[in-house]
This record gives sequence, C-alpha cells and structure tokens, in this order.
Amino acid sequence: MRRVARLIQSCDVGSLPYTGNQNRLAEGANHFASNLNTDAANHFEQTIVNAFIDKLKTGISIPTFPQFRDMNDMFLATFDGLEKIKGGYVETGHLALKSDQGKIPEVTAIERNAQKIHAQANGSFQLRICITGPYTLASFFPHRNSQTYQCLAFVLSKIAEKNIFITKQGKVALVTIDEPLFGLVDDPLIDRGAQGRESLLSAWESIASKARCNNVETCIHLHNTSDDLFWSIKSLRIIESHVGDPLYEMRATKETLEREDKRLKASITISDFDHLIKTRLGSAASNDDLANVWKNIRKGTVKPEAFLEDADVMKKRLTKIVERFGIEKVALAGPECGLRGFPTYAAALECLIRVSETVKSVAK
Repeated sequence: MRRVARLIQSCDVGSLPYTGNQNRLAEGANHFASNLNTDAANHFEQTIVNAFIDKLKTGISIPTFPQFRDMNDMFLATFDGLEKIKGGYVETGHLALKSDQGKIPEVTAIERNAQKIHAQANGSFQLRICITGPYTLASFFPHRNSQTYQCLAFVLSKIAEKNIFITKQGKVALVTIDEPLFGLVDDPLIDRGAQGRESLLSAWESIASKARCNNVETCIHLHNTSDDLFWSIKSLRIIESHVGDPLYEMRATKETLEREDKRLKASITISDFDHLIKTRLGSAASNDDLANVWKNIRKGTVKPEAFLEDADVMKKRLTKIVERFGIEKVALAGPECGLRGFPTYAAALECLIRVSETVKSVAK
C-alpha cells in the first residue's frame, strides 16, 4: 500500500477551541472585512493566520480556514432581504448578496498573508473552504418553502466563487458544503417526489458547479446519510460523514461510488469530546464521572490529550475503509467534524497531529 500517502490527503473540518473574547473577534472580523485598520481587525487577522499556520504545522494536507465564529450567523449576515426575528429569519425581499460582502474574512486573511504562511509552512499550501449549506441555513426560516433552498444557494454560490484563489504560495483546493442537519429529521418538504427535494438538489448543484468551474474539488459534509439525495449532485466529487455512519460500512456504497464517479473522505477519529471521555472511562461511567473529568481538566490536574483516540485506532479505521472501497475511492482522511468542543487548543492540535501521522503511516 505504498501509494496511499500520495493518493490520500489529510484534512480537517474547520473549527478549533477559542478562549478569547468572542465579541472582540466578531468585531474584528467585521472591521477586517471593511478594510478598517483597527486593533480588533489586526487581532482577528493575526488570530486566523497563526491558527492556520498551526494547522499546517501539524502536517494536515488541506486544512480548513480556522473557524472560531458561528458558521450559520456569519453566512446569514451576508444576505440582503433577510430580517432576524425571534425564532429565526424571515425574507423581507429578494435574497441577494450585500454589496460589501462575499469575501469570507478568514479566507481573505489567509490569502493576504500567503507569503508569510508559505515561509512558515516551508512550502505552498492548500486550503479547504467550508460553506454552510442551503438546507442547514433554511432551518432558521420558520416559513421556508420549496424555493427557499435555491434562493439561499443563489447567494452561497456567489460566495463560493468569490473566495476561490490561487497564488504561487497557496491555493483553495477544496470547497465543502456543510449540511449537518440533512437527514437527521423527517422533513416533508424534501420527501421523495416533493418539489422541495428537486429544489434542494438544484441548490447544491449550483454551489458545487461554481467550484468545479474553477478547477476546485467539491465535498459535502454530512452527519447522517440515511437520505441518499446527495449522491445525485453531479458536480459533487467527495462525500464525508461521521465515524460509524453506514456510509462507511455498506456494500452498496462501493457500487454507488463507482456508478456516480465519486470518492470518500474517511472519517477516522471521533470529535465529540464527551464521547471520547466516556469511552476512556468505560461503560460503567456515570454523568457525575464525566462532570468530574471536565472539572479536573479545567483545573489543570488532568490532561485532555489523555482522552484522544490514539493513532492505532485511527489507523484501523482508515485501513478498513481503504480495504473495503479501494485506495482509488478514498480521497481524504480526517476527524469526523470540527474540534471546537475540545477542552484546549493544544488538545485539538494534538488530534490533528495524530490524524496526519496516521495517514502517512498507512503507506508503510
């Protein structure tokens, strides 16, 4: 299996723990996006660039821009024609991208500092961009209908296109549509044969096709694959879900990958830290035991790294997926989701180091 290291690249989903002032970070993002030279804007830029460099130094091949802000809020804030109300958002007019919006501040910070990142990472870098998908954003609309998905995607596709860049120092290599809510609840709006189902498929396609037209790989991030609509996105190339999802177990997956000409991102480690603690404590552990561990982690008497899955566990998961579907059908490997819920920034980076080393070790 010596070809694995050349064919499978490591990645992460995006988020990291942030212990600073969230309000200051949000203010900094807004100032930075408006080209204001303020302390908050400079703080935001430095925070993003340093965190991205830290990700690269863990050995991750295609890190996502560091996500310290709420992904739903940051994308919905770019829309004209929306009003925030108690319980969600309502359309007050035609949905459009605000005239001064479109560039994701985190991506802009990385692009502007490409030379610095290139120097500290000892080479050109690749970047993964995550865009909250239309199905997930539509869940914030109490009065959504079958056309809501396409209206949202009209703006989201513009954002995807505006944030793709390529320089000598680095480039955007992957655009991922984040749909954590898809498939988790019974939703009549997207029942088979419903107009909303076709509308959602068209919405996904409009986003993915913008990336493909710019020679960028495309991926969809799911937490559940019980609804198979995603297979029909023609411009979608890579599918990822959580550890334990039947996607990684079913024989039908291999047949569908071949038929639809798609590949997988292998999720090789769990990102739910409560789950990691309970696994390490054993099945007899109570909620009080879990609470005590968190208390001791916060006190500094217990290291959170002790609860991370080790490289052997990750290696077994990756090896099984490669053996089941074939090396040519596994494009990426990484954590199942973001690491924002980890107790410390250092523990999150240690997780990424183990992921990176695992992907490399499978080639030996």
